Amino acid sequence: MSVWDDLVGQEQVVEQLSSAAGTGKMAHAWLFTGPPGSGRSTAARAFAAALQCAETPRGCGHCPSCHQVLQGTHADVEVIRPSGLSYGVKETRELVLRASSSPSGGRWQIVLFEDADRATEAAANALLKAIEEPPPRTVWLMCTPSPEDMLMTIRSRCRQVTLRTPPVAAVANVLVQRDGIVPEIAEQAARAAQGHIGRARRLATDPEARKRRGEVLAVPRRLTSVGPAVSAAEALVKAAEAEAKTTSEGLNESETSALRQALGESAKGRMPRGTAGALKELEDRQKSRATRVKRDALDLALLDLASYYRDVLTLQLGASTDLVNIDLAPELRTAAAAGPPEATLRRLDAIMECRERLEANVNPLLAVEAMALALRIPR
Repeated sequence: MSVWDDLVGQEQVVEQLSSAAGTGKMAHAWLFTGPPGSGRSTAARAFAAALQCAETPRGCGHCPSCHQVLQGTHADVEVIRPSGLSYGVKETRELVLRASSSPSGGRWQIVLFEDADRATEAAANALLKAIEEPPPRTVWLMCTPSPEDMLMTIRSRCRQVTLRTPPVAAVANVLVQRDGIVPEIAEQAARAAQGHIGRARRLATDPEARKRRGEVLAVPRRLTSVGPAVSAAEALVKAAEAEAKTTSEGLNESETSALRQALGESAKGRMPRGTAGALKELEDRQKSRATRVKRDALDLALLDLASYYRDVLTLQLGASTDLVNIDLAPELRTAAAAGPPEATLRRLDAIMECRERLEANVNPLLAVEAMALALRIPR
């Protein structure tokens, strides 16, 4: 067993990080980049475990320190997971202050900042000051999809770790070996997830996830006229809202209950004076998180839809690349024969434009309706 076991298809990254952990001479700021599902945060967590390992400089994976880091309970490793749309300057300044303290028991004080690209401009500037002059035993591990997602001044002060999309075969093998998934289902899930390990596991083990994906892939068949196109768009948005509501409600209830108890709620449900502000702040964070979860769910649906047209384009161009949605091969061949590659490219552009509009806070229903109409119009 090793701290690197969960990094799938990233041999070069493992060698880079284990070597850096072993030398003891390394940068105090690291930037982990790679496409969704490549394992950015997994790599950063494994690196943190190796840095704190009490047995070997490269991370043994079984000592108490390694175990605590991998389980998220190590006192000297703080993991930041922005749940809302952004991470503000106030939170960042508080984080910088905590990161400046000396390790309580480990070798390093480590901050693992997932989705660091969600930091606002003011927050990024506050972060830059901490990275420019870090305390001697503090290490920053930041994760973003692309280096361009961070300020150039921050990028220039970080050692970069670039992860790639894991091969389908490697992801399928993990599902079979570690999760006991039937090889055929593992292969289908890995292919459908396009190398995203977490998504592949969800598709392989959750029938509802497979059903939702199937409904998304049925959208092209529904785009027969304006009415069905608008209805398909509405169904996509409602499905994302339902998924976000299911995800958020359980978290909201437990967080609110814990905070009310911590603030001194009475047996009759009354709150002490002066606690309304804290409850309102929690409510605002929960609303921001719900918006982010909804947007992420909708974006995932759009990526699944893009995989459909990607397969159509693959067939139109006669490329040797394997199909993502191989179970829809007959339908995809029919779609490929129905028009030129240029029309498929325009449809893919419409999906990508919809994603950009959603990121820019355009009303989701309006953005998806415009996309659906663009997908159905013959070009």
